[in-house]
Amino acid sequence: MMHFFKEKLASALSPMVAVDATTLQDWIEIPPDKQLGDLAFPCFQLAKSMRKSPQAIASELAPKLDTEPFISKSEAVGPYVNVHLNRKEAVSYWITQMQENLDFFTSNGGQNQAVAIDLSSPNIAKPFSMGHLRSTIIGTALANLLESDGYQVFRINHLGDWGTQFGKIIVAYHRYGEVEAIKKHPIQELNALYVRFHEEAETNPALEDEGRAAFKRLEDGDEATLDLWRWMVSVSMEEFNRTYAMLGTRFTHVLGESFYNDKMDSVVKELSEKHLLTTSEGAEVVMLEEENLPPCLIRKSDGATLYATRDLAAALYRYRDLGATSLWYVVGGEQRLHFQQLFAVLTRMGYSFAKDCRHIAFGLMKIGGKKMSTRKGQIVRLQEVLDEAVRRAREIIDEKNPGLKSADATAKAIGVGAVIFNDLKTHRIHEINFSLEQAVAFEGETGPYVQYTHARACSLLRKAGLLTGNESTNEWVTFTLNSSIDIAEIAAYEWDDVTYELVKTLSYYSSVRQRAIDDSDPSQIAKFVLDTAQAFNRFYHDVPILSASDQDRRLRLVLVDATRITILRALKILGLECPVEI
Repeated sequence: MMHFFKEKLASALSPMVAVDATTLQDWIEIPPDKQLGDLAFPCFQLAKSMRKSPQAIASELAPKLDTEPFISKSEAVGPYVNVHLNRKEAVSYWITQMQENLDFFTSNGGQNQAVAIDLSSPNIAKPFSMGHLRSTIIGTALANLLESDGYQVFRINHLGDWGTQFGKIIVAYHRYGEVEAIKKHPIQELNALYVRFHEEAETNPALEDEGRAAFKRLEDGDEATLDLWRWMVSVSMEEFNRTYAMLGTRFTHVLGESFYNDKMDSVVKELSEKHLLTTSEGAEVVMLEEENLPPCLIRKSDGATLYATRDLAAALYRYRDLGATSLWYVVGGEQRLHFQQLFAVLTRMGYSFAKDCRHIAFGLMKIGGKKMSTRKGQIVRLQEVLDEAVRRAREIIDEKNPGLKSADATAKAIGVGAVIFNDLKTHRIHEINFSLEQAVAFEGETGPYVQYTHARACSLLRKAGLLTGNESTNEWVTFTLNSSIDIAEIAAYEWDDVTYELVKTLSYYSSVRQRAIDDSDPSQIAKFVLDTAQAFNRFYHDVPILSASDQDRRLRLVLVDATRITILRALKILGLECPVEI
């Protein structure tokens, strides 16, 4: 809605200030305080051409804009012209757009484009820890955002199933492993062996050489070593898939680093043919001085390949075989240098798609202010956190609504949603200090708060006889905006501040969604849905809905339904479920 009225305001201003409307539209802002109006026009950039102070220009423009039919009031406040829209015209426009479903919940900016998103990517033979949560849910939210804009999205789980770490685990397995204990709790025991290896290596450096030799046997195809590795992959995937099922995470491709083993020689060959390889201390590297980057190590002196080699093979596979034209890597910020090198090497190889490769960095997840470390055994299993979140949610539900039939499913939706939303409400680049108690709270800026708001809207519609559905499938249907309200009714309605603020907040969804896509920032959706929940709850408390007159009741129920739909769509993008009753 605001984009449309920005265009109208820019068109009205253009002949007054002799600047084209497109330029003016970029200058127009939304005031930080709603009391200041709906739109604000800063006059600073006109001072030089008009040879007046910004304050004088604002005072001159404000009364001229008052004659525009779409404006109810314009006033000069310092160097700004603050504009209050004609509420009836603004709401009529928004309702019309909602009725016609024009770009509110989906769009097609990414039509005929394919993006490969590298997300989650846990390490085999190690617990799925809280440290993997961020990549998983940020990547999922970004994939959902892109799909809402018409992109074809490849959701790729690039498992850490190869590398020297497996040589270390194999050595520890044979040296210290107790077979029965490992079979009973494979992931915990394998991780304990990995931790013990590093503890022992501090006083026995020769272990590192044993680990490298064991991995070389794995690379060379030693059958016994391969069998042990395959078993590690199998038991790890069983645990990972339980967690993914709980999170509602899905992938189009699950391809570990090992998938690219037979593709790396061709990468090395191509680098050599393009005269990009240099020998340094027996190893093969790509020099990147022109990019002000250290050399990218491609192959060690013993012939073993590296992380960068596999990532080059993976990038070329995603481009050539999958047809992705843009590659996104949802990986922690500490890997920034690696991806700078990767993209630089792809550019040196002559691949134009390298300019569309993006490292979607994020900050650390901390627990109690402390960083997690697999090597030191300092990790928190994600599954345990999710189980505890669901348990706490169930306790709250039993207290609030002891007769709820779908208590188990609702507790799962609330508990898991609390963990997801707690992360996504923060810009991804920032660190997160996780607190389960705060995440599961039903008050404040939390997932349960917005889910409860959705349930409240559903309750109103159910009481009005306008919501029917199937509890077992959680598929619910209400009346549609297409036929439930006539624009003439809007003209007769007196738009109080609280109701108008709800409409205005809802109208921002399409522009917020587009900014979230442009900035690769799901937190903008989370912040929007919090704003929506707060605006709706003020509306719910301050304005009669079911007890209103017939005309007002119908119109207000339309806004209740619009809120329900908008929260549902926004939370679906973030990966949360929306129970209809809590």
